[in-house]
Amino acid sequence: MSTPLHAIQDHYAASAKGDLAGMLAPLSPDVRWTEMAGFPYAGTYVGPEAVRENVFDRITAEWADFQAVPEHFVSEGQEVVAFGTYAGTYRASGKAMAARFVHHWTVEGGVVVRFEQYVDTHLVASALS
Repeated sequence: MSTPLHAIQDHYAASAKGDLAGMLAPLSPDVRWTEMAGFPYAGTYVGPEAVRENVFDRITAEWADFQAVPEHFVSEGQEVVAFGTYAGTYRASGKAMAARFVHHWTVEGGVVVRFEQYVDTHLVASALS
């Protein structure tokens, strides 16, 4: 059986390959996915389809070479925290950015039920204009 840490590591591995289905696979049907206030895709989205539509599809359309690279994980029970770096070039402005992130994941019954993002939104916003 997969541990919460393995489920989250699989998500990032799928992201690195551009495998959207693999990224969405560990999400529960009623996952609550929160992008931080001040981030371009800020809000809380419920369900994998809402996450795909409001976050991943927009990132793909608006950023060139966008990456979310985790560098360190902390795992305790059903909670996983990933520390990493976002990087990419915003297509409309041509500006590149690199910003540190923290992702807090909650896994229950083998699926992600909650995600919350923390990021330096100023660095991301600087690339938008």
